[in-house]
Amino acid sequence: MGVKILVVDDDPDMVEATSLILKSKRYDVIAAYGGIEGLEKAKAEKPDLIVLDVMMPDKDGYTVCKELKADPALCDIPVLLLTAVVSHISTTRYSHRMGMETEADDYIDKPVEPEELVKRIETLLSRQ
Repeated sequence: MGVKILVVDDDPDMVEATSLILKSKRYDVIAAYGGIEGLEKAKAEKPDLIVLDVMMPDKDGYTVCKELKADPALCDIPVLLLTAVVSHISTTRYSHRMGMETEADDYIDKPVEPEELVKRIETLLSRQ
């Protein structure tokens, strides 16, 4: 069985694009389209890594990350926050500082080049 990566984003196009990139590198991809679904799939699937959007309507990524890191069964799963917060700082309640205050293992801004995304994921997986 391959390395499982859970991609959580409320934008179906972003989930699809990220999934295609990861599948091309032979990762098994699990998709979730919101924070609540992401938490449920993390508990059910126990992925090796989670790529997590921040700005989602049902439960934001900061909250999801905090809940993941507080759960003894999930706290060791690396979390990569992937977000457009920086480009929306003036129009959103989210901030870069909020991202740094989470226990996320890495934080990367959208849009991200596919090579950079894969590099960050490989770095996080190599730490396990």
